[in-house]
Amino acid sequence: MRSTRQLIILILLCLGFAQSGRAQTLALTDGTIIDGNGGAPIHDGVIVVKDKRIVAVGPRASVSVPAGARVVKLEGKYIVPGLMDANVHFVSWPGWEHIEFLARYENNFDGLVEEAAQVALKYGFTTVFDSMGPMDPLMRVRDRINRGEIPGSRMFIAGDIVGFRAVFTTSASMEAATPAFQKRINAMFEKNGGPDLSWKTPDQVREEMTKYVALGVDFVKYGANGDGRPINSSTGEENVLRFTPEQQRAMVEAVHAAGKIIQTHQESAEGLKSVLDAGVDMAQHCAITHASRISDATIQRMLDKKFYCGTQWRLLTDAEKEQVRDNKFLGSDADNGKEHVSYNLENEVRLIKAGVPLLVSTDASVLDPDITAAGGFVGTPLGEGEFLDMRAMHQRGMTNMAILQGATRNIAAAYHKLDQIGTLEPGKMADLVVLDADPLEDIENIRKMSLVMKEGSIIDTAALPLHPILTSPEAANPGAVRMK
Repeated sequence: MRSTRQLIILILLCLGFAQSGRAQTLALTDGTIIDGNGGAPIHDGVIVVKDKRIVAVGPRASVSVPAGARVVKLEGKYIVPGLMDANVHFVSWPGWEHIEFLARYENNFDGLVEEAAQVALKYGFTTVFDSMGPMDPLMRVRDRINRGEIPGSRMFIAGDIVGFRAVFTTSASMEAATPAFQKRINAMFEKNGGPDLSWKTPDQVREEMTKYVALGVDFVKYGANGDGRPINSSTGEENVLRFTPEQQRAMVEAVHAAGKIIQTHQESAEGLKSVLDAGVDMAQHCAITHASRISDATIQRMLDKKFYCGTQWRLLTDAEKEQVRDNKFLGSDADNGKEHVSYNLENEVRLIKAGVPLLVSTDASVLDPDITAAGGFVGTPLGEGEFLDMRAMHQRGMTNMAILQGATRNIAAAYHKLDQIGTLEPGKMADLVVLDADPLEDIENIRKMSLVMKEGSIIDTAALPLHPILTSPEAANPGAVRMK
């Protein structure tokens, strides 16, 4: 399969469909088109691409190949929309928690973002949404990609999770860094949306959010709850609401007034209910509510609003597979708040069965080899992490079509981008992935890529990333002094 893939790319590069040339018309024929809308696949399909966009798509009997178009026959192949991830971190998380990572890359976050954007594209993720990271480096690389100066996934960014102290969240990390270093790093992440915001009145919150959106972010994410298990009165606040209902509504109103969407991080059932009350557009890792069970009423409200939910699911153990198979869960909220009780898996299965629209949403990043080698929680690897997330969704009962839509159409709809991306339809960006096998038969086939196209350009995935840092051989196997 690799030789076939390389031959297709070589032919198309020679025909002028590299990133430097988009003037000709291209017709992809003979393949099976899975357009992302959920209908039956189009066998013996044709997709016509001109410049950056799709101009026609359908069965051969109804779509004519324009005279002079370059034709690429894809017999036995499957064409799906360009993949997406609704929640990534292109400056590696949990790298932020490690002083040496921050010190090593303080002056090259741009390089890390560029590398990650190219790794994502290499794996077929033509669009990603970065929901937490240092705003200025992310915006600079986003804009360079949009101008065509460098290859990379199309990026939409939020900057910090509003209300969070992004970095130096523990006394140990604060003691390990000088105040000057802490101030510089925190300023790169937080702008005017750090934890001090929770002290302000709703009117002040509205004003600060108006300023924040004006900095150039594409969407906003705020922390309705905190992060981490409660340890004492000052550490861990996953079940504690950061903002009053009035403050949350003020944030939503300010962001909507600027024509942007707003989403949340929350880790309790009441936190999830509170963001629905506030009028947010979507939420990340909705099912992760730990020792609190999402109520039936909350799930119904999510359905009524067509509320989109990011997922962040790990692979199941054998015991958990039996739970899902037998549908054996706690089944009520009687055990809310009890130590060592988790409703997460039950919530996930209930959301799937209810039909809440779910998204591939991984928290993935390019991982630092030093952090990976240290063991413990090291984060989710970009590329591989998304495919594992899809497998985990299947383990919990999602159909392969629903999973594919969770990585394409649903994400575009959640972020109000469906008019441009997310499905294979005339007028939309020519973002697509050609697969060697049918993903509707086996979702693992999503890995078997022959070709990645973004905006009508064939991507030379073998060449990415162009300037490896965390993925470089030197970073993985450093000498006496690590240079990257």
